[in-house]
Amino acid sequence: MYLIVIAWLYVTLLMGLAEAFSTQGSILGAIITFLLYGLLPMSLLVYIMGTPLRRKARLQASEQAPKQPADQASGVEPNASGHAPGLPKDAAVTPVRKEL
Repeated sequence: MYLIVIAWLYVTLLMGLAEAFSTQGSILGAIITFLLYGLLPMSLLVYIMGTPLRRKARLQASEQAPKQPADQASGVEPNASGHAPGLPKDAAVTPVRKEL
C-alpha cells in the first residue's frame, strides 16, 4: 500500500515542478497542485486503509489490560455522602444578570 502512496506523491511532485517551471505556471499553483492532488488525498487514503490495523491494536491493548470489576474500578467513591454538591466558597465565575 505504501508503495502506491509513494509513487503517487512522486507523480504529483513532478506535476507541481512542471507547474512551477512552466512559462505560464506559478509557485502557488505548484503548491496547490501538490497539496490537492497528492498530499491530501493520500493522507485520507492512508487513514482509511489503516483503520483495521488501528482497531486490531486497540483490541489487543484492551485484552492485555488488567480487568477490573465495575464496582471496584476506583478506590474512592466520588460522592459517598449522598448530599447534593454545593457551590465552592470562591466562585470562579461571577454571576451576571441581564441589564434592563
